[in-house]
Amino acid sequence: QVLLVESGGGLVQPGGSLRLSCAASGINFRLADMGWYRQAPGKQRELVATITYRGRTNYADSVKGRFTISRDNAKNTLYLQMNSLKPEDTAIYYCHAVPYWGQGTQVTVSS
Repeated sequence: QVLLVESGGGLVQPGGSLRLSCAASGINFRLADMGWYRQAPGKQRELVATITYRGRTNYADSVKGRFTISRDNAKNTLYLQMNSLKPEDTAIYYCHAVPYWGQGTQVTVSS
Protein backbone atom coordinates (compact mmCIF):
# COMPACT_ATOMS: atom_id res chain seq x y z
CA GLN A 1 0.00 0.00 0.00
CA VAL A 2 1.32 3.39 -1.02
CA LEU A 3 1.00 6.18 1.53
CA LEU A 4 2.00 9.81 1.16
CA VAL A 5 1.38 11.66 4.41
CA GLU A 6 1.81 15.43 4.52
CA SER A 7 2.36 17.47 7.66
CA GLY A 8 3.53 20.91 8.69
CA GLY A 9 0.68 23.08 7.45
CA GLY A 10 -0.98 25.72 9.54
CA LEU A 11 -1.81 29.39 9.96
CA VAL A 12 1.01 31.88 9.43
CA GLN A 13 1.21 35.65 9.02
CA PRO A 14 2.28 37.22 5.74
CA GLY A 15 6.07 37.16 5.50
CA GLY A 16 6.31 34.10 7.68
CA SER A 17 7.68 30.62 6.99
CA LEU A 18 6.51 27.04 7.12
CA ARG A 19 8.14 23.71 6.29
CA LEU A 20 5.97 20.97 4.87
CA SER A 21 6.95 17.32 5.05
CA CYS A 22 5.71 14.30 3.12
CA ALA A 23 6.49 10.87 4.54
CA ALA A 24 6.34 8.22 1.82
CA SER A 25 5.90 4.49 2.16
CA GLY A 26 5.15 1.68 -0.25
CA ILE A 27 7.18 3.19 -3.10
CA ASN A 28 10.83 3.04 -4.08
CA PHE A 29 11.41 6.57 -2.86
CA ARG A 30 15.02 6.77 -4.04
CA LEU A 31 13.89 6.29 -7.65
CA ALA A 32 10.71 8.36 -7.49
CA ASP A 33 10.27 11.80 -9.01
CA MET A 34 8.32 13.79 -6.43
CA GLY A 35 6.36 17.01 -6.35
CA TRP A 36 4.28 19.47 -4.38
CA TYR A 37 1.03 20.81 -5.77
CA ARG A 38 -1.58 23.12 -4.28
CA GLN A 39 -5.24 23.90 -4.71
CA ALA A 40 -6.85 27.12 -3.54
CA PRO A 41 -10.63 27.42 -3.07
CA GLY A 42 -12.38 27.70 -6.42
CA LYS A 43 -9.18 27.09 -8.37
CA GLN A 44 -7.59 24.17 -10.15
CA ARG A 45 -4.76 22.21 -8.61
CA GLU A 46 -1.42 23.66 -9.71
CA LEU A 47 2.20 22.65 -9.64
CA VAL A 48 4.34 24.25 -6.93
CA ALA A 49 7.66 22.43 -7.24
CA THR A 50 9.10 19.12 -8.39
CA ILE A 51 12.30 17.23 -7.71
CA THR A 52 13.58 14.30 -9.75
CA TYR A 53 15.15 11.24 -8.21
CA ARG A 54 18.49 12.71 -9.29
CA GLY A 55 17.71 15.92 -7.40
CA ARG A 56 16.87 18.23 -10.28
CA THR A 57 14.32 20.81 -9.19
CA ASN A 58 11.65 22.87 -10.93
CA TYR A 59 9.45 25.65 -9.52
CA ALA A 60 6.36 27.55 -10.48
CA ASP A 61 7.22 31.16 -11.29
CA SER A 62 5.01 32.33 -8.43
CA VAL A 63 7.19 30.63 -5.80
CA LYS A 64 10.69 30.93 -7.27
CA GLY A 65 13.11 32.44 -4.80
CA ARG A 66 10.73 31.85 -1.87
CA PHE A 67 10.14 28.09 -1.77
CA THR A 68 12.70 25.26 -1.73
CA ILE A 69 11.91 21.62 -2.42
CA SER A 70 14.24 18.96 -1.06
CA ARG A 71 14.31 15.27 -0.24
CA ASP A 72 15.91 12.95 2.29
CA ASN A 73 16.15 9.52 0.70
CA ALA A 74 17.34 7.96 3.96
CA LYS A 75 14.09 9.04 5.62
CA ASN A 76 11.80 8.57 2.58
CA THR A 77 10.69 12.15 3.13
CA LEU A 78 10.00 15.08 0.84
CA TYR A 79 10.13 18.67 2.09
CA LEU A 80 8.93 22.09 1.03
CA GLN A 81 10.48 25.06 2.79
CA MET A 82 8.24 28.07 2.28
CA ASN A 83 9.54 31.54 3.11
CA SER A 84 8.13 35.03 2.61
CA LEU A 85 4.64 33.61 2.50
CA LYS A 86 1.86 35.65 0.91
CA PRO A 87 -1.92 35.47 1.31
CA GLU A 88 -2.12 34.08 -2.24
CA ASP A 89 -0.13 31.06 -1.08
CA THR A 90 -3.17 29.98 0.92
CA ALA A 91 -4.20 26.53 -0.32
CA ILE A 92 -4.23 22.84 0.41
CA TYR A 93 -0.78 21.49 -0.41
CA TYR A 94 -0.48 17.97 -1.79
CA CYS A 95 2.47 15.63 -2.10
CA HIS A 96 2.66 13.72 -5.40
CA ALA A 97 4.50 10.70 -6.69
CA VAL A 98 2.99 9.55 -9.97
CA PRO A 99 0.25 8.34 -9.82
CA TYR A 100 -0.24 8.75 -6.08
CA TRP A 101 -1.42 11.72 -4.03
CA GLY A 102 -1.36 12.51 -0.35
CA GLN A 103 -4.41 13.72 1.55
CA GLY A 104 -3.14 17.30 1.66
CA THR A 105 -2.25 19.79 4.37
CA GLN A 106 -3.85 23.21 4.75
CA VAL A 107 -1.69 26.32 4.58
CA THR A 108 -3.35 29.61 5.48
CA VAL A 109 -1.48 32.90 5.21
CA SER A 110 -3.38 35.67 6.94
CA SER A 111 -2.90 38.46 9.42
